[in-house]
Amino acid sequence: MPIVFAVLAILAALVVGAAAGFLYRKSVTERKIGRTEEYARNLLDDAQRRAEEKKKESILEAKEEVIRLKNELDREVRDRRAEVQRSERRVTQREEQLDKKADSLDSRESTLEHKQQELERLTQEAAENAARQKAAAELAEKAAAEADVKLTAELEKVAQMTQYEARDMIVERIQKEAYHDAAVKVREIEQTAKEEADKKARNIVALAIQRCASDHVAETTVSVVSLPSEDMKGRIIGREGRNIRTLETATGVDLIIDDTPEAVVVSAFDPVRREVARVALEKLIADGRIHPARIEEMVEKARRDVDNQIREAGEQAIFETNMNGIHPELVKLLGRMRYRTSYGQNVLKHSIEVCHLAGLMAAELGANVQLAKRAGLLHDIGKAVDHEQEGTHVELGVELARRYHESPEVIHCIAAHHNDVEPQTVEAVLVQAADAISAARPGARRESIENYIRRLEKLEEIAGSFQGVEKSFAIQSGREVRIMVKPEDITDEGTIVLAREVAKRIEAEMEYPGQIKVNVIRETRATEFAK
Repeated sequence: MPIVFAVLAILAALVVGAAAGFLYRKSVTERKIGRTEEYARNLLDDAQRRAEEKKKESILEAKEEVIRLKNELDREVRDRRAEVQRSERRVTQREEQLDKKADSLDSRESTLEHKQQELERLTQEAAENAARQKAAAELAEKAAAEADVKLTAELEKVAQMTQYEARDMIVERIQKEAYHDAAVKVREIEQTAKEEADKKARNIVALAIQRCASDHVAETTVSVVSLPSEDMKGRIIGREGRNIRTLETATGVDLIIDDTPEAVVVSAFDPVRREVARVALEKLIADGRIHPARIEEMVEKARRDVDNQIREAGEQAIFETNMNGIHPELVKLLGRMRYRTSYGQNVLKHSIEVCHLAGLMAAELGANVQLAKRAGLLHDIGKAVDHEQEGTHVELGVELARRYHESPEVIHCIAAHHNDVEPQTVEAVLVQAADAISAARPGARRESIENYIRRLEKLEEIAGSFQGVEKSFAIQSGREVRIMVKPEDITDEGTIVLAREVAKRIEAEMEYPGQIKVNVIRETRATEFAK
């Protein structure tokens, strides 16, 4: 029972609690609804108020826009009306201008018609005048021809010469004037060229010479072999001269056994043969056994030794100049030039010197240094065989260079180094210059007294063969020729032309080391005595 009461009490409490909660909740909800309705009414009032304000603002803006559009439309109408008025004024002005132009064209047309008539009249009168003038000119020409014939006859009679003689005299005078002008022009050109080129040329050449020096040598066609005693001469000659004949036949030289004490002279124009004979004779003297068989054996051994020396000399030249890729046969020919001299100058040393000089000048001028050095080293290669083959050393050198596959540029430099062909490249000109520098430096070359005297006589003979030359003197060891001319026959300008012609004749007819200066002197003196 108590449990039932307890359950009922709980249920009653729950019902009462639920009813109380419902009532409380209903009261809270009604209060919220009231507040919400009030808030909604406030929002509605506010929205209506704002809508009224927006409506008024929109109406005001619409009225302002209408007023603005109306003002713009009025302004545009006024502008268009003003433009139409301006267009009407322009059209009116153009019409007036067209009317004026039409009037002007009418007046011009009438003027042109009048001028056309006047022109036709003047043309007719000009044609008539031209016909009359032509007839008058023909008459005048005929009269002038007759007068010219008479005047020519009278002038010839007065001048005592024909018109052809007078023409020749005028032509001769014009030629003299042209000759004078040409001489003056040549002097000006030469002076300008010298002034522009001398400074740089001197610098380049001086630098090249300063950086390259070679030994001075003397030309010889004989070699002297010293003997230990006078008895050795008889052993060299042998019984009935068989030893000396065998030695001369095997080597191709001449042995001179004269009164010179304890010496034998080996003479030959071929330097290689002379060297072979000298080496063989020295070996025979050192060995002491001198007979034909031993001579032939020693000559063959000496020839092998000289060939080795030639090859080593060529290889040394290649090493000194740093020229690689040269054909072995050309290297051997370079070595042969060790025993070749020209005017006392060793040809191999000369070629090495030319190689260095050409390379130095090419470097200064920005040319091909390797090409200039290679051409300088090989430029006299023909002298290695000119004792054995026909032709000049230039022709032989070109043939050898072409045979052993040298480049066309090197071949051209070899062919042009003595002006046998015209130089076409800078390197060819540099090889020419280096060759002249090496040959012309002091002490580089000398010649025999006979050749020296002949060269001096030839210089004076060439200088004296020109008209107007009074005297000529070869001085400075044949490196200068001074020419005295007759002042009444040659003018100051003519001396320039004479010097050039003499120089060209010397270049064409003579061979000489270095260069020769031609100095033409013209002098006029006036002498009077006071009494």
